Amino acid sequence: MGTGELLERLEKAPTFDFVKITGMTERRVADDTAEVPENSLTMAVSAARDSLDRSAYAPQELDVVISCSISRMSDGRRLQFEPSFAHRVAEEIGARDAARFDVSNACAGMMTGVYLLDRMIRGGAVRNGLVVSGEHITPIAFTAAREMDDSRDPQFASLSVGDSAVAVVMDRATDDRDMIHEVELMTCSQYSHLCLGMPSDDTGDIAMYTDNKEMHARERLSLWPSFHSDRLAERGSRFADEGYDFIIHHQVGSRFVDLMNTIGERSFETPMPQSLTVVDKLANTASTSHYLVLHQALAEGRIPTGSKVLMVPAASGVVTGFLSATVSSLEV
Repeated sequence: MGTGELLERLEKAPTFDFVKITGMTERRVADDTAEVPENSLTMAVSAARDSLDRSAYAPQELDVVISCSISRMSDGRRLQFEPSFAHRVAEEIGARDAARFDVSNACAGMMTGVYLLDRMIRGGAVRNGLVVSGEHITPIAFTAAREMDDSRDPQFASLSVGDSAVAVVMDRATDDRDMIHEVELMTCSQYSHLCLGMPSDDTGDIAMYTDNKEMHARERLSLWPSFHSDRLAERGSRFADEGYDFIIHHQVGSRFVDLMNTIGERSFETPMPQSLTVVDKLANTASTSHYLVLHQALAEGRIPTGSKVLMVPAASGVVTGFLSATVSSLEV
């Protein structure tokens, strides 16, 4: 769906240039009205199967399945809590013997799932696993289009979302050509009220309310470089020493990505790695954003073998941190 098509749903003609503000020209929208509805679950199952087809494992060989979706929509727009999404995905793909559980950490969900599985593999609790997320979040965009007044409305950020699903199969690294170096996350819960999903105040439809001004205040945006610097200093390193080739920020918008790189450059006192985004064509896909960018870049041959990739989450909660990995033979 093009941005213009979405904005046509606004009751009043917009006085803002959404494409200029966000860089988003289009996004993907799941069809939950089809004879076989698309939703968070069907997309997650599809991504899981696609990922397994490119892995060395059959479904029955998986030790654990971790689901990280924010939007747990199944059977149309039914919000499901039990049984867990991980349970349903595992059953659908045939991972009968896998342990399964859900993780809920807003747009840092996939990063959190990978963090947990990384620790489980390093600790010897499991040999391998699947981390998956399906996000059917465009209903909040349609609610916003029906209800919001202008760009100062707390539902404005809801216009930026798109639907997507991603899945990652992980096991123990056998050499340094394909490995996760670090995954570190931090939550600053005093800011949790700045972005909330809930029933609409007006109609009861699914909605999201965001205080964009406070959410993107310099104090919040500086959390990442401060936290990252502290973690690197603990082992006597600096950002410039790490040799990152690419950086992937949360796909909030093109201006946000540029701002985060500017803040990073000033804070670390070194140029930022090449920035990868898909925000123009796919918009903000919540917990799937970073891995969707990675998938697209690998599919387009933009990441050479042996590249070191840095992912930086920015989630309500507020959650920040970083994941760094060297990528050589990851298949997409």
